[in-house]
Amino acid sequence: MAVGKEIRGKIKSVENTKKITKAMEMVAASKMRKAQDRMRAARPYSDKIRNITAHLSQANPEYKSPYMREGGEAGTQGFVVVTTDKGLCGGLNTNLLRAVTNKMHALQQQGVQAEAVAIGNKGLGFLNRLGVKVVSQAVQLGDAPQLEKLIGPLKVMLDAFVEGKVDAVYLCYTRFINTMKQESVVEQLLPLQASALAQTEAEKAEHSWDYIYEPDAPSVIDELIKRYVEALIYQAVAENMASEQSARMVAMKAATDNAGTLIHELKLIYNKTRQAAITTELSEIVSGAAAISG
Repeated sequence: MAVGKEIRGKIKSVENTKKITKAMEMVAASKMRKAQDRMRAARPYSDKIRNITAHLSQANPEYKSPYMREGGEAGTQGFVVVTTDKGLCGGLNTNLLRAVTNKMHALQQQGVQAEAVAIGNKGLGFLNRLGVKVVSQAVQLGDAPQLEKLIGPLKVMLDAFVEGKVDAVYLCYTRFINTMKQESVVEQLLPLQASALAQTEAEKAEHSWDYIYEPDAPSVIDELIKRYVEALIYQAVAENMASEQSARMVAMKAATDNAGTLIHELKLIYNKTRQAAITTELSEIVSGAAAISG
């Protein structure tokens, strides 16, 4: 029964794996709810600062912020790549990094170089393997996004854009749609498009008052736009974390179900092997008894 013993060992191993994946599924389900709440809680701030920034920028058409300048000639474009610190979340990172790679290859064919800010261990490792210049990084963010950990690395890219060293900046992350669906996004962050700051008639009516600027309008507008960009990136990190926990929960549930199927198949094989061994032993006993009596 050496074969039967080996199969029993496999069954025990898969059962242990199933317990681990089931526990990870439950932990991810718990974290997913909290991540979704944080993601939704950040949206009102993003909407409010966008409305104020839009009103200020339209109230001072004579001033154009450096964050909205077009037509840079540096020949370099930046990427803020938001990935996870841990794996076991299905194809979440793979899908995003594939989209980033396609975008970078398209830029390289146009003679444009790429440099990146890596948020998350998976993206950092991938960019290093790809040979992309990583100007700053933020890893080990934990289960909740913390803006103070993001501001430093992001400031490197924002300053490079303002100084004209980078022509454009793209934000790459995974947008949370629902528990079963997440979407990889590579969108232009800088220069800010006028459409991003467009207001509806209701928003214009709500923010119809004027402002007193201290020390001056350009300083206030630039600082607000900078905060707005930081809010966009914070929201992207929050969306990515909600997507991570959802994808991990789904992946671990699939792994648990597959483990259950494998255990069932192994038990069938074990029972058939055991039955065959018993039949062989009975046949030998009957043959031996027949030989003796004969």
